[in-house]
Amino acid sequence: MQSVFTALVPIFALILMGFVLRQRKMLADEFWLPCETLNYYYMFPALMFSQVAKANLAQFPVRPIAIAILGAVGTGALVLYAWRIWSRQSGAVFSSVIQGALRPNTYVGVAAAAAMYGSVGLTLTSISIAVAIPLLNVASIIILMHYGSGGTPTSRQIVSALLKNPVIMAVLLGALFNVSGLSLPGTLSNLLAILGAASLPLGLLAVGAGLDMKAAKEARGPVLQSSFIKLLLVPLLTLWIGLALGIQGPALTTIVLFNSLPCTPSAYIMAKLLGGDHRLSAGIITVQTALAAITMPLVLFISHW
Repeated sequence: MQSVFTALVPIFALILMGFVLRQRKMLADEFWLPCETLNYYYMFPALMFSQVAKANLAQFPVRPIAIAILGAVGTGALVLYAWRIWSRQSGAVFSSVIQGALRPNTYVGVAAAAAMYGSVGLTLTSISIAVAIPLLNVASIIILMHYGSGGTPTSRQIVSALLKNPVIMAVLLGALFNVSGLSLPGTLSNLLAILGAASLPLGLLAVGAGLDMKAAKEARGPVLQSSFIKLLLVPLLTLWIGLALGIQGPALTTIVLFNSLPCTPSAYIMAKLLGGDHRLSAGIITVQTALAAITMPLVLFISHW
């Protein structure tokens, strides 16, 4: 349990630091958007590509990992859909609630896995991203466009959205490089390592800076509904499915960690662009990030136990 706290406390301390820096105006507001852009398009993809490109993927149970992650998330989504039918929840609210329960904040996940298991944790999280993020992004786009704006997305729109996601492309390109049998030149490997090392603290500071306390104060039932599914039900289901499939050790802990992550900040942008309830999304992101400081150690403790 001490190792879990040792790994997670610095991560949430950085998130808190980013929040304080933004609220106290210690850095100009104009700083944060270029910071997020630099990290999202260059530094974080460099980290993902380098980890997947040089990993020995054969040593990890990729198929059971995919089944455990997607099975748990899919079950959580079905619970929310059944609740929508029973409660007659509006389309815009439902699209933001389910997006909040589907999409993980990969900055937090990568930082936590690296702190707990080093390179093995990074590789396992990269595999989790590869098997989950493309599918979850497609699901989010379809749900938001259908329930938010009332239009069903075309295949071309979905493919375009995936191709424009630098993290997805970095993981897929890293996997292709990996299976090609090539090796990264030392200079390029060192450059990617430096960029990747800078990515995590910048990403965590930006997560904290983007928290919206006003939206959190307006939070009501849908926020707690999404948070319960995302932070408790889905990770515990992941643990149960993972154990049933024989996943053990760092692999089991890492996938439980991955499915216990709070909602990604990009959910707010997608909700705003595609007709979801973006204020609700802001509240979900803020509340989940705060609650995750409690729920992540809890589910990881259960996982270790």
